[in-house]
Amino acid sequence: MKHPETIAPADGRLGILLPGIGAVATTFIAGCLLARRGLAAPVGSLTQMGTIRLGRRTENRVPLIRDFVPLAGLDQLVFGGWDVFSDNAYEAAKVAQVLEARHLDQIRDEMQTIEPMPAAFYPEYVKRLHGTHVKQAKTKAEMVEALRQDIRDFQKKNGCARLVAVWCGSTEVYIEPSEVHSSVETFEKGLLENHPAISSSMLYAWACMKERIAFANGAPNLTVDFPAIHELAKTMGVPFCGKDFKTGQTLMKTILAPGLKARLLGLNGWFSTNILGNRDGEILDDPDSFKTKEVSKLGVLEHILQQDKYPSLYGNVFHKVRINYYPPRGDAKEGWDNLDIFGWLGYPMQIKVDFLCRDSILAAPIVLDLALFLDLAQRAGFRGVQEWLSFYFKSPIVAPELYPEHDLFIQSMKLKNTLRWIMGEELITHLGSEYYD
Repeated sequence: MKHPETIAPADGRLGILLPGIGAVATTFIAGCLLARRGLAAPVGSLTQMGTIRLGRRTENRVPLIRDFVPLAGLDQLVFGGWDVFSDNAYEAAKVAQVLEARHLDQIRDEMQTIEPMPAAFYPEYVKRLHGTHVKQAKTKAEMVEALRQDIRDFQKKNGCARLVAVWCGSTEVYIEPSEVHSSVETFEKGLLENHPAISSSMLYAWACMKERIAFANGAPNLTVDFPAIHELAKTMGVPFCGKDFKTGQTLMKTILAPGLKARLLGLNGWFSTNILGNRDGEILDDPDSFKTKEVSKLGVLEHILQQDKYPSLYGNVFHKVRINYYPPRGDAKEGWDNLDIFGWLGYPMQIKVDFLCRDSILAAPIVLDLALFLDLAQRAGFRGVQEWLSFYFKSPIVAPELYPEHDLFIQSMKLKNTLRWIMGEELITHLGSEYYD
């Protein structure tokens, strides 16, 4: 990634395309509409509420991030997307039951104007989802072209200067990378042949790349995590990132595990279980979709704790993850964690966490930040994997020769140092030796 010589200004409307207008997407849209009217605060959004230190601590330069880097404003955003159900954003939000009427009623008129385009959807990849608002095409190549036309039509209709896309759709069945994913040539051949290893989400990502639109993958799907799409992104000059929004239980793991490792406290086991009752929970009740999510969630501890470097502390960790569909809980997910740790002389201790969270409330600010930062990356001329946005993901995509960095605090430092680097400011190392000369 080369240092940008110039950054194009964030002029004009920014269209945010959302494959999947469900609980996460409608909560995100509603929050943006409320925040730009001054009716609610965008809590959890780094781009809206976060600050960044510049220079020495004695200089006291700590601007808001949105005042430091040239980001699009909330008043410039236009929302659109696709869904397998025809409900407009207001109707979908009512079905999702995340937000209360006191919020939705204030923006009802705006929400009702946001109607999803028919989805590119093959039910074999999400077996528990049954929708009729879908496109028909003879081949997956034709489906990609239909999505590309949707993108062009949306941009023209809404007068958007630029577009970004954030996948807010469902978790698909587990797919291993194979020969069809190895190059642009093999992938496009697979599109013509309706190859079974090309899922619905990949079609959206491919269409966006072809239209030079930055793409973020909020699910654990293979979507943008294979060589062909990396090749296409570089050729087309498109930035992308993923995968799987880091919201509830895994967010807690990336906060707690670095603390254990920093203090060299041992870990024998980490048992995690979840109950949730939204559409995501129903879909994850299918074993094939759960497998995709499980792989994403299990990798976190392995990389943070570096078991091969600390075998006596972390070499035999028993790590178990469970997700249970429990309809009465709706979007209010609950995650239980039991940690069996040990300290000085091997004496055992325990930590227990009960996180009663709201899945879409935690995901919505991530969607906003990713959209605005990816738009910045596009205007800065970045292309390919944007590892500096790993802060937002359970299973960050990185260069093939690298392991992913999961430690939330290292991820935060990397993100902010990237912003400093983009704007020509000194990187912060926290060494501080100059204060003690």
